Amino acid sequence: MSNPKKLHCYRMDIYNIGGVLVLVFVYALVNGGKAQESTTLFPAIITFGDSSVDVGNNNYLPTHFKANYLPYGMDFINQQPTGRFCNGKLVVDFTAEILGFKTYPPAYLSPQAAGKNLLIGASFGSAASGFDEKAVILNHAIPLFQQLKYFKEYKTKLAKVAGNQKASSIIQDALYILSAGTADFLQNYYFDSSIRKAYTPSQYSSKLVSVFSTFVKDLYGLGARKIGVTSLAPLGCLPAATSVFGYGDENSNRHCLTRLNNDAQAFNKMLNSSAVELKKQLLGLKIVVFDIFNPLYDVVNSPSKYGFVEARRGCCGIRKKGNIVEKSSVLCKPAKSKGTCSNATQYVFWDSVHPSEAANQVVADAMVAQAFPLI
Repeated sequence: MSNPKKLHCYRMDIYNIGGVLVLVFVYALVNGGKAQESTTLFPAIITFGDSSVDVGNNNYLPTHFKANYLPYGMDFINQQPTGRFCNGKLVVDFTAEILGFKTYPPAYLSPQAAGKNLLIGASFGSAASGFDEKAVILNHAIPLFQQLKYFKEYKTKLAKVAGNQKASSIIQDALYILSAGTADFLQNYYFDSSIRKAYTPSQYSSKLVSVFSTFVKDLYGLGARKIGVTSLAPLGCLPAATSVFGYGDENSNRHCLTRLNNDAQAFNKMLNSSAVELKKQLLGLKIVVFDIFNPLYDVVNSPSKYGFVEARRGCCGIRKKGNIVEKSSVLCKPAKSKGTCSNATQYVFWDSVHPSEAANQVVADAMVAQAFPLI
C-alpha cells in the first residue's frame, strides 16, 4: 500500500470529486490493515485489453512489445521488472489497493495464475492489443477474442479452487476493467495508409466501438455484470505522437496535437453512447466509461499543479532516428540506458506512450471516484 501521506491525499482527492464514494473508501482506511483482511469492495478484479493493464502476459509471447527488463519496474516492488509498462505501479494496481486488495491479480499466462491466487481475479491484458483484430495478430499480442477464451478457462480453474457456488458469486460480483483503443490509433490507424484510405477517423472509431459492443455482450454472457471501460487518453499529448507528427499549425496549446485529441474525444463520445445502449439491452448490467482523457489532459497542461516538472518527454531512454521516435521503438531501451531520468516522479510520462507511476496514481484517483455506480 502507499504511505500514509499519499493515502491522505487519496482521501481528499476522492472527497472533492465524489462525496458519496468517499464514505466507502474511508471505511477501508479507518480499518487500517484489518480492512484488507476482512473485506474488499469487490471479490476480484478481472482485466482485459492492452499495455495499460498488462501485468506480465506479454512476457510469455513471441512479441517485441515486452517490458520485462530494466528500467521498467525500477520503482516497483524490489525494483524488479514484471512486464508492466511503467517504472512502477499501473492504474489497475492503485485501483486494487484503493479497493482493499493486499496483492494484485496475476497475469493469466504467468505461473502465479494458479490455486488460491485466482480467487482475486486475473489480468488478460496484452500490450499492443486492441479492438482491431488484424493489427493485434500482426503484433503477436493477445486479441480480445482470445482473452475471452482465456477467461473461460479461468472460470473453470476458479470453480475447481473455490467450488461452483463461490466461483459463480465471484464471477458475478467481480469488477471487470477493459482498456483498449490506444494501439488501434497510434500503432495502426495513423501509421497505416491503407487503413486511412479505407476509413475516416470517425468511421474507424465506429468500427472499433462496434467491436467493443460485441465484446461486452460476450463478457456479459459469461457472467460479468460490473464493467468499467476506460476512455481513450488524450492521444495528441503523448510524447510518441508529438515526436512523430510535430506540432505544425494544428496545436491549440504548446503541449498537444488538437487533431489527434479531437479523434480521441470523438471515439469517447461513441463509446459512451454505446455503453448507454448496452445498459438498456442487457438486464442487470452495470457499466461505466471511466473518463481518463480529462484527468490526464489536465496533468499534461498544468503539470506543476500535480507536482510534475516534465510533461512533454518520457523519463526513460527510447530509440530515436534523428529527432523522431521510431515507429516500432516507443519503449525504453534495455538496462539503465543513457537518457533515463533520475526521478520519475517528476515526469508525467514514463516512456513515449505510457504514464509514469505518479501519473497513474492521479488517473487511478479519478477512476475510482467514477466507479460508484458499479459498487
